[in-house]
Amino acid sequence: MDMKRRKLLGGVAGLAASQALPFVGRASAQTSFSFGLTPVFLDSDIELLNELQGYLSQAMKRSVSLVKRRTYQEITALLLSGELDAAWICGFPFVQHADKLALVAVPLYRGKPLYQSYIIVPSARQITEWDQLQGDIHAFSDPDSNSGYLVTAALLAEHDLTPAKFFAKTFFTYGHRNVIRAVASGLAQSGSVDGYVWDVMNAREPALVSQTKVLRRSELLGFPPIACLRGNLDTEEIGQLADALVSISKNEQGRKVLAMLQLDGFAVEPESTFAGIAAKYSLIQLKGG
Repeated sequence: MDMKRRKLLGGVAGLAASQALPFVGRASAQTSFSFGLTPVFLDSDIELLNELQGYLSQAMKRSVSLVKRRTYQEITALLLSGELDAAWICGFPFVQHADKLALVAVPLYRGKPLYQSYIIVPSARQITEWDQLQGDIHAFSDPDSNSGYLVTAALLAEHDLTPAKFFAKTFFTYGHRNVIRAVASGLAQSGSVDGYVWDVMNAREPALVSQTKVLRRSELLGFPPIACLRGNLDTEEIGQLADALVSISKNEQGRKVLAMLQLDGFAVEPESTFAGIAAKYSLIQLKGG
């Protein structure tokens, strides 16, 4: 790895780590509620976190602690161990641990509990097909991300390929924003990214995102859900969380949170919403990717 790439990658990793700083405490009292957030969470600014924490605390009528970590694996581990009451995770870890996790609610994006994975390249790159990416340096978001890893790995598996065989090099940025930055800067020649994040960033930071373009859009898949342990699904606390999320658009502060996230709301959805992601995970297991 040359010095320029090492320096920029170090900056990306440092940025991802710094995003884990706000609200990293655990619930300190029995009446408090610990809610985990992974890097799938679009924005890490203090205002959004304050608004979300304030809304949930008010709607649930209890203290809510927001817990952020750098990787999906860290938040999933905390959720599985019972150290978190619930978490906004990704569809990939949800299907990986489907025997232990239950759906609380799923965000609605453009009216549906669905989103897409994008493969992006520099805007000036003159290619039209995904197989022209062979030999690239490719940026993934997180090894436990559906849109930022699994979808591309499954696409390759359908053609008896793996990321290690197809790409010259791959690396993880631990944040969808950082995948966009890596491709825009030339650190990566292509990247796998959450389409929702790319779309919203394209509206908010067009100068950055316009340096990239979408080469491939996946089919619609289950949007990153809010989950809890199966054994806790019928508890009072989880019921309060589900009610708070489903009714978020009825509250002024809740509508502010939705506007900041550019989501339409939350809904209770069947686990079959994630069947497409489960199929990709099964394919990867079958092919050994």
